[in-house]
Amino acid sequence: MQEVAFTLADGICYVQAAIEPGLPVDHFAPRLAFFFNAHNNFLEEVAKFRAARRLWAKIMRERFKAQEPSSWQLRFHTQTAGSTLTAQQPENNVVRVTVQALSAVLGGTQSLHTNSMDEALWLPTEKAVRVALRTQQILAHESGVADSVDPLAGSYLIEYLTDEIEKGAQEYIAKIDDMGGALGSIEKGFMQNEIQNAAYAAQQQIESGEQVVVGVNQFQVDEEMTLERLSVDPAIELGQQERLKKLRENRDQKIVDKLLGKLANAAKGTPALSGGEGENLMPLFIECVENDITLGEICNTLRGVWGEYVTEGF
Repeated sequence: MQEVAFTLADGICYVQAAIEPGLPVDHFAPRLAFFFNAHNNFLEEVAKFRAARRLWAKIMRERFKAQEPSSWQLRFHTQTAGSTLTAQQPENNVVRVTVQALSAVLGGTQSLHTNSMDEALWLPTEKAVRVALRTQQILAHESGVADSVDPLAGSYLIEYLTDEIEKGAQEYIAKIDDMGGALGSIEKGFMQNEIQNAAYAAQQQIESGEQVVVGVNQFQVDEEMTLERLSVDPAIELGQQERLKKLRENRDQKIVDKLLGKLANAAKGTPALSGGEGENLMPLFIECVENDITLGEICNTLRGVWGEYVTEGF
């Protein structure tokens, strides 16, 4: 319920921000895309994705009066949950990822990322990445689960869970609306606090044994780690440093300084600092990049004006 509510509340905030300057909702809504995690509770995860799709369609039709069916559709990418991967008995992660990926497919995801078995230990090796990729390909080409739309529809438990998650997410969104929407709830520390509390409660369940994690708090074994470890050639970093050095040597520094100064002045005119409507910074970002100004330099300029976000109040 929390994941669906927070994700869709963010979506509502984006849609509202696009509508306020005058963009017709049906002009941009079909291009919106979302991102979800897939966790281990298989049936609950399938229902979560179904509830999110249904609730978003309702929000777009009733709240934003979207007329085009393509505006009602929740297009989303799913990544299997890195937080569920274990360093103990890492081969078990192949099973976890398969279950999570299957829930995403049955829930209607448009694209999928499957984590590698060794990501709780280090950056994945080529072999581990290949196993993750083959997991997707086996689901796609051998299992038959993608041959029909919403194949678990009509199951009593799936429909019940879908209804419950949708209802709970709606209540969450109403609470967020009362705080001024997603931005207001973040400024008040609500979303962060809720996520931290949920993470803490989940960890308590694991440490108490209420939630079994195979190989961690039950079914442990003495094992010697035999997985191949990824080794990154230090020359890659040195090569990138050299390319960056040459980029800076060959660009026009006067133009760089002028554009960064222009960006800083424009950032000072944003509504949060000036109280006015502010200048659209996107054309400036594009101009900076076209003149070989790096992302780091752009971000540092903005930090110099805005500072960095620090959560307060919890």
